[in-house]
Amino acid sequence: MKIDQPFLFLGILFVTKIKTELRKMETTNQQPSNRGSKFKKFISWLLLVLFLGFAGFVYFKYYFVFGEGVKSGVLNYAVKKGNLFKTYEGKLIQEGIRSQKTGTGLSSNEFEFSIESDSVFHELELNSGKAFDLHYKEYHGVLPWRGNTRYVVDKIIQMRDAKPNSF
Repeated sequence: MKIDQPFLFLGILFVTKIKTELRKMETTNQQPSNRGSKFKKFISWLLLVLFLGFAGFVYFKYYFVFGEGVKSGVLNYAVKKGNLFKTYEGKLIQEGIRSQKTGTGLSSNEFEFSIESDSVFHELELNSGKAFDLHYKEYHGVLPWRGNTRYVVDKIIQMRDAKPNSF
């Protein structure tokens, strides 16, 4: 079993630690009071449930893949940036224009994304201005070491020369 999520491992470690501490308490107290041991058991279960709930929330918010798909367009840029965590970011300009809300005018279709691997970044960096089909994963939340966006490009499906503008 591959442990991708560190919180699952920490949860198992936390439960083991609680059980060990409870055994130590039971061996040192020859006559534990019934009321005190029930309270300790309640607190232990409460802490376990709270920890597992928090771990589940963190997994769902930051590690669960909410959606995935393919976006197509012309690569505007691919850069490496960040203050503490240097991440790869990019922008894809999709063909056409669309209205975001009725009556508010037109805006371009820009797809801003983070890039998962060095190899994908270097391929994009060397071919700025070309048309790409990029496969991406969408997460509910942003992690600073994963990138600045909820969309993370993990592979290039296709690369081709961009169509010339016809005005």
